Amino acid sequence: MMLHIPKYIFAFLFFTSSFIVRAQTNVEFEKENFKDKKDQLREAKSNIKQGDELFATAYDHYKAAVDHFIKESHYVPGINDISGAGSGDFANAVSFYKKANEINPNNADLNYKIGFCLIWMPAGKFEALHYFEKAYQLKSTVALDIQYYLGRGYHLDQQWEKAMAAYKAYIPFLDQKAADNKVLIADVNKKVEECAMGLDLSKHPERVFIDNLGCQVNSKYPDYGPLISTDESVMIFTSRRDNTTGGGKAESGEYNEDLYLSTCKEAGGAWGPPLNLGKPINTEEHDATAGLSPDGTTLYIYRFTPRDGGDIWECHQSGDTWTKPERMNKNINSDAHESTVSLSYDGKTLYFVSDRKGGMGGKDIYLSRLDAKGKWGPAENLGAPINTMYSEEGVFIHPDGKTMYFSSQGHKTIGGYDLFKSTLVDGKWTEPVNMGYPVNGPDDDVFFVISGSERHGYYASKKSEGCGEKDLYKITFLGPEKPFAMNAEDNLLASVASPIKARVIAPPIAIKSAALTILKGVITDALTGKPLEATIELVDNQRNEVIASFKSNSASGKYLVTLPAGKNYGIAVKAENYLFHSENFDIPNAAAFQEVTKDIALNNLAVGTKIVLRNIFFDFDKSTLRSESTNELERLTKLLTDVPTLKIEISGHTDNKGSAEYNQKLSESRAKAVVDYLVSKGITADRLQYKGYGLTQPMAGNETDEGRQLNRRTEFKVLSK
Repeated sequence: MMLHIPKYIFAFLFFTSSFIVRAQTNVEFEKENFKDKKDQLREAKSNIKQGDELFATAYDHYKAAVDHFIKESHYVPGINDISGAGSGDFANAVSFYKKANEINPNNADLNYKIGFCLIWMPAGKFEALHYFEKAYQLKSTVALDIQYYLGRGYHLDQQWEKAMAAYKAYIPFLDQKAADNKVLIADVNKKVEECAMGLDLSKHPERVFIDNLGCQVNSKYPDYGPLISTDESVMIFTSRRDNTTGGGKAESGEYNEDLYLSTCKEAGGAWGPPLNLGKPINTEEHDATAGLSPDGTTLYIYRFTPRDGGDIWECHQSGDTWTKPERMNKNINSDAHESTVSLSYDGKTLYFVSDRKGGMGGKDIYLSRLDAKGKWGPAENLGAPINTMYSEEGVFIHPDGKTMYFSSQGHKTIGGYDLFKSTLVDGKWTEPVNMGYPVNGPDDDVFFVISGSERHGYYASKKSEGCGEKDLYKITFLGPEKPFAMNAEDNLLASVASPIKARVIAPPIAIKSAALTILKGVITDALTGKPLEATIELVDNQRNEVIASFKSNSASGKYLVTLPAGKNYGIAVKAENYLFHSENFDIPNAAAFQEVTKDIALNNLAVGTKIVLRNIFFDFDKSTLRSESTNELERLTKLLTDVPTLKIEISGHTDNKGSAEYNQKLSESRAKAVVDYLVSKGITADRLQYKGYGLTQPMAGNETDEGRQLNRRTEFKVLSK
């Protein structure tokens, strides 16, 4: 009777036939195999015994964690899901096993155990394949799950077809009817799909550069979890270096986590040497990055707590220091595990990751909205299509307010966590798109952040050419490839005899950038040049609504505001005892990414000081105030109310289009309209004067549209205080 071998098992045997041909003899740790090496045999057995004791303890922890995870989440966990479950003891066990392996490298069981330990160690899983292959060469029946772990090894090594064959060969060894195996069978089938996806995506790689940030930033220790400000001037990341606060170590033998800061003078440039943020950011326990506001002034920290696995803490930059971190409220932190957060550009929505009860999978992405009292409200699960029955992690909401980057074990991945991108359209998130290969690989790709321009992304990865165990990398997205310009056939033939004089130029390819404007600069005292802490209000002029409020740094005066496209923005800069400063940015939906530097010098209430009111608008060729002017007028009203002795002159100015007489009358009637508004709000008329200067006091040349726009303005001047 001929034994029927399914095609997928035949395929697996084909891929592993090279091992069978070169198969070596399995050597047991018996006296007859070490007749002249009794001392070495005794030493090897002693090491195996010590390794087995540690292995048993590690395996119990690992198995309990896996069983609990499968029961709660209904899928097989990855190393990140049960991080720490036995990995320390596995690491200790493998050190004894390797000593025994030096004496006898040809024992199948020992090679299998080494491989098993390594595959569940973050720092060892890429090394595991060698030992699984060796175990299979020596004894193909070494373990019922040897094909599964060969598949994992090939998967991590991007040997997609070998991995698929090995996974498929493993399925017949599982009892299809056993309830406990249904989850495992589904996991194996998913891994086959991941390999097929990896094979496809690797044939069509994304056009990117992936560059190590260098050993000036990275260390020989694990460096990961990068966070950046929108303009790429500040980066904060997690590291396990030997200068960790308190010098403590985890059970794995690695130093405790601390937060480090590096700065960069220009976007995409070189990052400076990192500094340990020290206390109060770092403690003597684990402190890791969780999130950073777009302007880099609000930092979120993950701190481990035995009760629930970890909570999120919040602190703020104050001058050159950081405030003491405070645990976030119960709507964010729960009796479950919270890991990463991302703050929207306006500071009113917080996206975060939690594995709390009632979710869709292991870890889900939630959001919380800031209420009228400035507190974070109830958590809302984002649901499908973002969350899946698997785990999501590393959420990052782009400052454009409508693009989300995150990692997921679900969706169409190629292994572990993959990076995905989704866009908010008409209030709903689009189906997440895999960011492709080589951005994603067969291992976990997680904790990714991207610059405001969307040209540079940052993440951590373990690569052979790195500086240490895990390094920080920068991804440069190159955009679509420029098409090759072909000359006509007759030109090609003619060029043999004589040079072609006409140049054929391929059409330019636009690199897609974020629809976002970054406004940044320094706020100072106009007289002394001293940096000022000022409040920056961001206003939607169309809706007459204050969108957000920020502060400049009290020590440096620096500020950064992100302006998503599609709005007419009014920006008001205010500080106590100073006249406010206003700017206007009308950014259409089609606007490309831009970075605007605007240094602002605030004037105090000195007599004769003039302020341009950038956000006062009139109907065309009329003196009718438009509704978009309301917030600017209310700021002026408040200033006059707060300083009841202040007297001002409101003046109108025009460009040089039209006659001088016409412009004089128009500018005067517009100035009067502002005064009338202020009087209607209770400001007494004896404190107000109005005057039209027409085209007589230009701020800029009238030769360009930009110059004429600057000249069409409303000002106020301090007459007395």
